[in-house]
Amino acid sequence: MEFSPPLRAARLIKRYKRFLADVVTPDGDILTLHCANTGAMTGCATPGDTVWYSTSASATRKYPHSWELTETQADHWICVNTLRANQLVREALEKEALPELSAYTHCQAEVKYGTENSRIDFLLQAQGRRNCYIEVKSVTLLQQGKGYFPDAVTARGQKHLRELRNLVTEGHRAVLLFTVLHSGIEDVSPARHIDARYAELLVQAQQNGVEVLAYQAELSPKGMFLKKPLMVSR
Repeated sequence: MEFSPPLRAARLIKRYKRFLADVVTPDGDILTLHCANTGAMTGCATPGDTVWYSTSASATRKYPHSWELTETQADHWICVNTLRANQLVREALEKEALPELSAYTHCQAEVKYGTENSRIDFLLQAQGRRNCYIEVKSVTLLQQGKGYFPDAVTARGQKHLRELRNLVTEGHRAVLLFTVLHSGIEDVSPARHIDARYAELLVQAQQNGVEVLAYQAELSPKGMFLKKPLMVSR
């Protein structure tokens, strides 16, 4: 995925009201950015960090600038725009850049499924193969050198694990794909200290046949792509 034009840099003043952030540009201008991230963003929004933002050409947007990346004072790169995770996965699937998920001929996004009124991020299909349901989660929480998901209690994430487990019992293939959008993360673990129920459900899902994958993204102001697989521990 390329950023066209490349992103521009500013210094973070503060994030507030969940969806907004104030930054100061190198010229001293104060801008308010839209932040497409409803999570806690722990470690991703420290005042003084370098923010890299895109600008929309739409005349109807109240806030035309969008916060895309954070370059932390520890020299880590983080993608804070959670919308990018699915875009990265879609691009990787189309290029067959994820070996575990290749050789499918059809890919649909946002397909309704399950008993709890859910939508799967991607449904892969091919003649003679089981349907493959993929749920995508973005990982940006780094603590004590390890990556964790989630960064806050997630009832929605718990629901998705139940749904994936049920898919396997129905004879389908179900995959939980962690997109690691933090350059400092080298492996991923469930955040038991944040959401013990999610961690418990994840173990149950794996025991019932749900596949869990993690891929780290290469991040820069010019673009990003899913690059390398990481270990997922329980």
